Order: sequence, then C-alpha cells, then structure tokens
Amino acid sequence: MTFTDFYPAKKISTFRPPQRILMGPGPSDTHPRVLSAMARPTLGHLDPVFTDMMEELKSLLRYSFQTANQMTFPASGPGSVGMEMCFVNMVSPGDKVIVCRNGVFGSRMIENVQRCGGVAVVVDNQWGEPVDPQKVEDALKQNPDTKIVAFVHAETSTGALSDAKTLCEIVHRHNCLTIVDTVTSLGGSPLKVDEWKIDAVYSGSQKCLSCPPGLSPVSFSDRVVELVKNRKVKVQSWFMDLNLLLGYWGATRTYHHTAPTNALYALHEALFMLYEEGLEHAWARHQRNHKALKAGLETFGTKFLVEEKYRLPQLNSVYVPTGVDEKEVRRRLLAEYNLEIGAGLGDFAGKIWRFGLMGYSSKIENVMLCLNALETVFANMGKKIEIGAAEAAAHRVYATSPLNAVPAKTTA
Repeated sequence: MTFTDFYPAKKISTFRPPQRILMGPGPSDTHPRVLSAMARPTLGHLDPVFTDMMEELKSLLRYSFQTANQMTFPASGPGSVGMEMCFVNMVSPGDKVIVCRNGVFGSRMIENVQRCGGVAVVVDNQWGEPVDPQKVEDALKQNPDTKIVAFVHAETSTGALSDAKTLCEIVHRHNCLTIVDTVTSLGGSPLKVDEWKIDAVYSGSQKCLSCPPGLSPVSFSDRVVELVKNRKVKVQSWFMDLNLLLGYWGATRTYHHTAPTNALYALHEALFMLYEEGLEHAWARHQRNHKALKAGLETFGTKFLVEEKYRLPQLNSVYVPTGVDEKEVRRRLLAEYNLEIGAGLGDFAGKIWRFGLMGYSSKIENVMLCLNALETVFANMGKKIEIGAAEAAAHRVYATSPLNAVPAKTTA
C-alpha cells in the first residue's frame, strides 16, 4: 500500500500554523520566552538537573496559588486531568458531594462525581451569575452527611467569578472539604489558597499563565493527603493516584510516568515571568485591560452577560448586538485580522461572544486591535457606529488608570 491509500486528500508537508492573536476563552497567546524554553534540550525525567528544576517549579506554583501546601505540582495533562485527579482521589463510592453548577464546567464536576460512584447533590445557579452562598448553606443543612463541596471559581463559559473565600468558610463550618476549579482565575484574578482554606484546587497552563495547553497545576492540603492515604478503596485511576504521585513529586523521585519535560520547561518559564511581574501587578493589568475593552465595546451598544461586581476581567462575555450575524463577525475577524474570539456555549450558543484577555494576550495592543477590527467589520456589515469612538473610549481608560501604581517584582 502507498501513502495515498492512507491519506488521499492532499500532499503532506511540514505543518506551519498561522500567527493568530488569541482573544477567546483559551488558549491564550504563548509568550516568546515560553516558546523558547520549550525548544531547549530534552532531559530525562529523572535527571538530577531536571529534578532540581522540578523543585523550583513547585515553589513557583506555591507562590502563584499563594499556598504552603507541599503537595503542589503540575499534573501531566490539561485542566480536565487536574479536575479528574481531585475527584478520583477524594471521592469514594457512596460519598455525597455537593456540586455547584452555574455553567458548563459545573456539569463536568457532576459527571466526575458520578463516575467515582459518589452521590451528586446539585446546587443550580443561573448561568452568568456567581454561586449563591445561601444556596450552599441550605444544601449543607439539608445534607449533613456531605463529604465534599465542589464549585468553579471562575466559570469560563460565562465569565462569572464566585466568592471562593465565603464559600469555603461556609463549607468548613459544616466540616466538609472543598474542590475548586481555578482554570481561568490562576494568574488573572486574586486567588489565595491558604487564606481562603481551599482543600483541593486545579488549574490549567493555557489561560492566564500564557503557556501551551497540556499541564494542570494542582494543590492539595494536608487534610486531603491524609484522606487519600487512608482510603479504604483504591483510587480508581492508576495514573492520577496521589499515593503514587507522592513518590515522584516528593523527595524520593520514584519513577511513575515519563514526565513531559519540555512542557515543564515552558511552565517553569511562564511561572517565573509571573513571579517577575508580581501577582498583584498581574491582577491589576488584567483589570485595567478589561476596563478599556469594556469602555470600547459599550460604544457599540453591547451589553455584558455578567453583572459588573461578579465579572471576570480576563473573560468578557457580551451579548451579540441585535441584527448582527455573530458567526460571520467571528469568521471575518479570523480571516481578515487573524484574531480569534470565542462563541457562546450551551444555552448561550449564538447569543454571546467571549473575549479573552488572559496572560500574554492581556495587553494594550490587543485591546486596541480588537476594537478597531470590530469597528471596521461592523461598519462593513452595515451597522451604524461612530467611527473611532471605541478606541477613544479605551484610550481614556488607559490615560486615567496608570498601571505603575502597583510595583512589579523583578528578582527571584
């Protein structure tokens, strides 16, 4: 058989992706320093030089999560692996788990509970709104045998930010553990694992860390580690069993799996850049660019899905203006400007756009390009707009909100 029998469509050559500007719900643009780090020589995953780097990576993650948890490391796989790692280790058959659902990713948590043999008690909230603390309190009172409460800190499908601190306080008053999804919040919004007493937390490398997808930072409290060590039933996943991973990411460096070395170089560089910038400075940068984008978008008559006080600065969900073909706008932005924005999910499909301002993508030039491109596309499609108004509105925000109010950290 010849190659064309396997792939008759076209001649294959070296793949060269176009240079896009990623302003959707993720991934974000990867910083050139991170791409450069990935191209460094591959080492064995048990090489002493590599294991030294692993220790630095763990420390950088503790800083990013604001935690002293010893069991803090990047899981090999995307954020979905981090999510599943939390559930398969913490949920035993028959355990009751309250899951807060206010978007797509709460639904995935429910699926994880069920696959672990647990009993999911669902606390539903309106999509586009944060998790209601009173609903959680009520559910815990009605289900006193609950073991765990799980919720999404930053819901990527809507751009809603929930009050993790308050939710964790309520959960701990009822002597339960927490699992918190911070895939979109880590590095972009305040997240303080120890101060808020989060028990298990997972994130992703491809959002506000501006690293390629494929790694999931996780952190587990001592309470969780003890729970896993004392399980009566084996963790159903060999690959994600914390009892085994403790050996590789702990002091002994016992072989578990072949770690993705070059991807870990990239995450190390991304986290080091976050450390150089300083967490507070990164949070302020995301907020400032959000305000500028918001000012510009509002000149088109667009309305935000999420109420301002619950709104994620790094994930801006807005209703599509009346009479505008939302798919055609996204198509033209990609074709004419190499600019990607996100569509709505679930009930919001075809109704909203999601503008990402994450990590390296969260910068002035991207905000201004996006507003300029939208203005041109809208005008060409016959929508009545005031030419130049969007950019002017964004400029006014930048002129009146300097970023240097928060000092950057420059040394390690």
